[in-house]
Formats: sequence, C-alpha cells, structure tokens
Amino acid sequence: MSATETSRRRRLHPAWIVAAVAFLALVGAAGFRAAPGVLMVPLQQEFGWSTTVLSAAVSINLVLFGLTAPFAAALMERFGIRAVTATALVLIGAGSALTVLVNQSWQILLTWGLLIGLGTGSMALVFAATIANTWFAKSRGLVIGILTAGSAAGQLVFLPFIAMLAQNPGWRQASLLIAAGALAVVPLVLKFLKNSPADAGVLPYGEIAPEEGSPAPSPAEPEPGRSTNAAVRALQVLKRASKVRTFWALVAGFAICGATTNGLIGTHFIPSAHDHGMAETTAAGLLAVVGIFDIVGTIASGWLTDRFNPRILLAVYYQFRGIGLLVLPLLLSATVQPSMIVFVVIYGLDWVATVPPTAAICRKTFGADGSVVFGWVFAAHQLGAAAAALGAGVIRDATGQYTYAWFGAAAMCTIAAVISATIRKDAAAREPEPVAAA
Repeated sequence: MSATETSRRRRLHPAWIVAAVAFLALVGAAGFRAAPGVLMVPLQQEFGWSTTVLSAAVSINLVLFGLTAPFAAALMERFGIRAVTATALVLIGAGSALTVLVNQSWQILLTWGLLIGLGTGSMALVFAATIANTWFAKSRGLVIGILTAGSAAGQLVFLPFIAMLAQNPGWRQASLLIAAGALAVVPLVLKFLKNSPADAGVLPYGEIAPEEGSPAPSPAEPEPGRSTNAAVRALQVLKRASKVRTFWALVAGFAICGATTNGLIGTHFIPSAHDHGMAETTAAGLLAVVGIFDIVGTIASGWLTDRFNPRILLAVYYQFRGIGLLVLPLLLSATVQPSMIVFVVIYGLDWVATVPPTAAICRKTFGADGSVVFGWVFAAHQLGAAAAALGAGVIRDATGQYTYAWFGAAAMCTIAAVISATIRKDAAAREPEPVAAA
C-alpha cells in the first residue's frame, strides 16, 4: 500500500465533519423545545392567558413541526441539505426574537406556532435520518442516535438558562437567548455542511468503490437538484407508503411517542410540578437531567439498533415509558424525592430512544424513500404531541390537575408496545429506483 493510500485511509472522513455540524445545528434548533414549559407560567402571570391558550400555541407549533418534516426531507433532496437547514435556523431565530414583542394571544400563536413551527419542522428528526442515509453506508443507527441526541443536548444546554432568565430578568431575555442559539449555528452550516458525498469527492462512509480510484456518489439517496418537485415527491412517497401495513404501525406508535414526550412531559411537566408546589427552576433542572440521560439512551439505542431487531426494541421502550407515566402522579411533590430521580433517569434514557429503530425500519422497508417516509412518520409523532399538549391543557383547566392525562398516556404506551411487537416484514411498493444498501 502506498503512502498516499495510507494517508487517505487515516484522514478523517468528511462524513464525520458533516455529522458534527449537523449535531450543532440540532443543538441550536432545540432551544425552543425547552421553552414552553418554562415560559408558560410567566406568560400567564403577565397577560392572564389560560393554559388552554398557551397549549394551543404549542399545538400549532407541534403540528407544523410534524407536517413540515416530510416536505423538508424532499426539499433537502431538491435544493440541498445546507440551504434548507440554514433557512430553518433563521426562521427559529426570527420567531423567538419576535416573541418579545407580543402582547395579545394571537401573536403568540404566530411566533410560537407558525414561524418556529415551520423552522423546527425543517430541522426535525428527519434531518438526522437524511444525514445518516446520505453520508453513511455503515453505522447508520449509531449516527442517527448521536444526531438525535443533539436535540436532547440542546434542551440540556438551554433549559437551565431559560429557567433562570425567565425568573430574573424575565421571559423576554429567555426568548432572545433561544434566537441567539439558533442564529449562531448558521455560519457553520453555510461553511461546513455539504449536501452530499459527491460534493466532497468521496463515497459515503463505509462504502467501497466498485473500482479502485473511481469513487462515485451512492445511489441510496436522490442527489440534490433532482427534477421532481419536492411537494410532489413527498406526496408520491406517502401514497406508496400508505399501501404498506408497516407504515401505519410506525405511524400509530410514533404518534403515541410524540404524545408522551413533547406533548405531555415536554410541555406540561413543569406546570404540573408547579401545581404540586415545586419551584419552576427545580422542575426545569429535572428536565435538564432528562436531557442528559436522553443523550446516553439515544446513542445506546442507535448502537443496539445496528445489532438487534428494531421492532423488539420499540416494544420494550414503549412499555417502560408507560410504566413511568403510570407512577408519575405519585411522585410529584414540592421537593425532589429519590423516586423522582429514578423516574427522570429512566424516562431520559427512553425519551427518543425510539428514533433509531423507527428510522431503521423505514430504511429497510422503503429503501430510497426511507428518509421521506420517516418524515411522514415523524409528522404523526408531532400530531400526537400536538393533541396531547392541547388535551392535557384542557384537562388541567377542567379538573385542576393533570392526573388523568398521565394515566391516559400510560395506557397509550402499552398500545404502542403491542403494535410495535407485531410489526412484520413487508415488501414496500416503491418506484423503480436503486435501493439503499443494508
């Protein structure tokens, strides 16, 4: 082997640089995910808005977060990952910055809901799947786990500071922090986030060239600039996927996943803890601990997905989550007890551990359509989250507590576990194009 070949082998593959920038982009985009639970009480105190009104703003955000995802995946194929990602981060920053000017309830629907919803939807977990499928031929599960952990890391980074700023000097400064976090990553995205391995003159990481010295782009994912309209492609993929039973099983499970994470815990854990006398900063600290263990759990889930049956992993994850939600009403109190710490650790490990196995099933079943299909499955995740966010707010206003919301979510997790365990291997209806390598 020549010295040049040895140097080439030892050099860091560009895929890892892209993954690192993608991780930072997900961190920057995740700031708002920490905000609603922390800012809900201060906004209520200043403007007198009900929990239902603020929950509606979060629900609009989550709906757009989900429905934008499949179209964002197709847009990334059409216009490139870099352009879509940079635009998304600017939308998040603009929505967060404009929030400081609101003084009527419809305005919070516009900033929290419309602008940030479109931005975060374009930076949804489908972004992680697109990066992994485009740039990696091996270790995809691990990479998706690491990138998904970027969202948890963002919550971990922002949440304690948002909570402190919301207390003093106020929620407006917390909103500006979120805007700054999103906008700070844009220059890195524009400089280092290449659209495909072809742009860097390499093959995806782990792929071997068919002939020595003739690297070519992997056919696993359509190249940026393909002529198909992004919206048309997203809808065509949905039409094909809807004929496959596995798609609907993933949709049902992921809708419940969204309801029991972003929708309930992410939005209402802090207000619920506040109802029991716990300080908001303390409750925010507990969610930050969830973020820490979410990173560990998601990366571990990616590693496991590369080695074990993903449908069995999904069933186990959902059932453990259901058990946690069932006992949560018994754990909430004015002070942090050891049992609450145990809940936070377990729930953190399980938070988005469902993403790597779900993305793996999409890729194996739908081939080159896998990233866009995952976008539609993720849309179901956010629709479930939106319904839970609004529903829990209504339950809180009607009963004065969240207990029925927690119990209902626990029952849904058991349903998701059963559905996941019964997923079968389907042959998807695909357009005649190359299929991603296993």
